[in-house]
Amino acid sequence: MRTTQKKVSQESKEITQAPARELWSWAFYDFANSGYTTVVLTTIYSAFFVGVIAADVDSDAPGTATLLWTMAIAAANLIVLISGPILGAIADQRACKKTLLMVSSVVCVIATALLATAGPGQIPLAMALLVLSAIAFASGENFIASFLPEIAPSGKMGRISGYGWSLGYFGGLLTLASCLAYITWASERGDTAADYVPVTLVITAAIFAAAAIPTFLWLRERARPSTGPKPRSYILVGLGRVKTTLSHARQLPDLFRFLICLTIYQSGVATVIVIAAIYAQEVMGFSSQELIILIMVVNFAAAIGAFLFGFAQDRFGSIPSLAAALLVWIAAGLLSFATTTADGFWAAGLLIGAAMGATQAGGRALIGRFTPLERSGEFFGLWGLAARAAAIIGPLSYGIINRLSDGDHRIALLSTLTFFVVGLILLLRVNEADGVAARLQPLQH
Repeated sequence: MRTTQKKVSQESKEITQAPARELWSWAFYDFANSGYTTVVLTTIYSAFFVGVIAADVDSDAPGTATLLWTMAIAAANLIVLISGPILGAIADQRACKKTLLMVSSVVCVIATALLATAGPGQIPLAMALLVLSAIAFASGENFIASFLPEIAPSGKMGRISGYGWSLGYFGGLLTLASCLAYITWASERGDTAADYVPVTLVITAAIFAAAAIPTFLWLRERARPSTGPKPRSYILVGLGRVKTTLSHARQLPDLFRFLICLTIYQSGVATVIVIAAIYAQEVMGFSSQELIILIMVVNFAAAIGAFLFGFAQDRFGSIPSLAAALLVWIAAGLLSFATTTADGFWAAGLLIGAAMGATQAGGRALIGRFTPLERSGEFFGLWGLAARAAAIIGPLSYGIINRLSDGDHRIALLSTLTFFVVGLILLLRVNEADGVAARLQPLQH
């Protein structure tokens, strides 16, 4: 026990914390890309796809539009699930995380703007652009996260990760507020959703592009390229390193236990992100403006939750703090299932926001605490793999259950609640102190 405590106490000496400007530039990427999540995946475009683009097919077979939406999200995440660990290993091999982050950001911005060209009935075009933008967004998430072990001592990863998530939610708020202002103006002059939603996508792309500039100006690439011979195929190198990474499961058991746990509870989080607006529109009867205001409130609660959770995680430990957050998720799910009033759903939204900010920030920070510093890109590739698997399992299960039940969203919601319950049970099997100590040991090949 004393040896473990000594190793844990020495972890903060592993690296020097990056300068404040660089920390803010790292966190500001969360501010930049959060508009994509809130507008495209969560609020405006998800409801627009189901209610306008795919409305005709839904009228013939209830639940089909929601299933198509979740299938597109699942397809994008399946591609990232396959490519994420390989790209992470390649990023470590060539020390090009920042370059790959820039490429993914540019693709996401362009694809988001092009979503404005898909009108009612143009389902294939809308799904293709959605898949492309979601792939680029998720890849960018992997790359920005892999910088965390390089810029923050392990003992401060919780609060620094929390800063990023908290700032990200405010970025989502800014984008939503800009879209709400435009929608209100357009609605007053008689425009319909088919008129104003495309403009909100352009607004979202523009804010993403502008807000990401500090990241590319000031975030440093500290890694150095491999000094060995240039490989014939970086894909083979990536696959080889992924195989090696998986072979370390016995040396890093708590890291891999947590990756399984994260996959389960994140399946519930991923479902809420892409279904919340659809549920509020189809079940609770919210209008476009009400949807945006609801998600703004959720984002504000999430920003506070992420900020406070970062300190709680560093003070009380990641496992107890995450367990508390999952209990809040369970309470929010039960309330959403039981309520039939708008007030009840607003209350559930506040709980969802607080819990979302906590689990998103906490999961990333705990992976950072368990990850060997010299293999950050590789192991954060696995973190991305877990998140992408969750983004396939959760939304697709919701879509299938919703379709089989002829569009009954309340029944589908029960599957989402189950993910949080199982995730909580698995979380209690993870030993944080052992996980942190294991990362300090040299990996055997």
